[in-house]
Amino acid sequence: MIYPKFLSSNSTIGVPAPSDGAYCKEYINRFQHAKSEFEKMGFSVQLSSSLFQSEKGRSNHAVARAEEINTMFENNVDAILCAAGGEFLLEILPYVNFEKLVKNPKWVEGFSDPTGLLFPITTKYDIATIYGNNFKSFGMDPYHKSLLDNLEILKGNLITQNSYDLFEQERAEKITGLEPYHLTDKVYWKSLDKKEVNVSGRIIAGCIDIITELAGTRYDGVRDFNEKYKEDGIIWCFDNCELSKESLIRTLWKLNDMEYFKYTKAIIFGRNGMDRSYFDYDMEHTLLDSVLSKLNIPIIYDADISHKGPTMTIINGSIATIHVENGKGSISFTLT
Repeated sequence: MIYPKFLSSNSTIGVPAPSDGAYCKEYINRFQHAKSEFEKMGFSVQLSSSLFQSEKGRSNHAVARAEEINTMFENNVDAILCAAGGEFLLEILPYVNFEKLVKNPKWVEGFSDPTGLLFPITTKYDIATIYGNNFKSFGMDPYHKSLLDNLEILKGNLITQNSYDLFEQERAEKITGLEPYHLTDKVYWKSLDKKEVNVSGRIIAGCIDIITELAGTRYDGVRDFNEKYKEDGIIWCFDNCELSKESLIRTLWKLNDMEYFKYTKAIIFGRNGMDRSYFDYDMEHTLLDSVLSKLNIPIIYDADISHKGPTMTIINGSIATIHVENGKGSISFTLT
């Protein structure tokens, strides 16, 4: 696994908009505030020209969005922090020159739709990526501890992240655009068999809505990734944004049939972004009725890797050590 150089105090962060951009004045304010906060920390920030645009969920046309990425792959930015999520990042993949990143590895971080970039970078090109926060999250005021944890990891301080106390069931109304998490509900990590979990393995995290779209395409490197790291065993970490419980059951069947879980040692699910079911499924019974119940491995759910923030920072491609007990969870990383 190739691990890019971590950030130092004078590093330059590139912010492309490979999916959506700012579609309202509140988000423009949020992006500007994020830039200001990074600059206060001593970083230089290069914002893409598309960042303050949005048309039908796209910051720009596909080729332009890809060229922003290609330019940042080859120029002197030290890390790439995707601006925001969205719906249509996959459109840019035919125009992304991943070989430029291979020649000049650097951290690429994103959340949700940017899975479309992170997943092929790690599974096909063996370069570690970060499933953490988008640039937009760093525009909140004040920062939640999860953002401070994210910054520590970007700087190479591989702290152990512990589950947070509260999460937001519903997002706060946008007034200024700088709103922090609306923390209302108690965090409680669960394991499907109700047992304590202690497991280590090579981790890969992302938005399952996007992973299932990539599965079987030329941007899917899971087969080779699994074979290369089968001695470590694989830990999957799935963030479900919009799939109904029924869609999730079907998606897990598909991924299992494609041998995604061939060498899997554990699977983690975050809190579902949308809790939808046509047959009154809760998450426990969704997993019990899925193919995962036959794998005889730890299945963790309601973890802090979620569209219902806060979210932990995951180094895709690293060795992760996971502990879950009495509703609390922790994750640490080793770079080998």
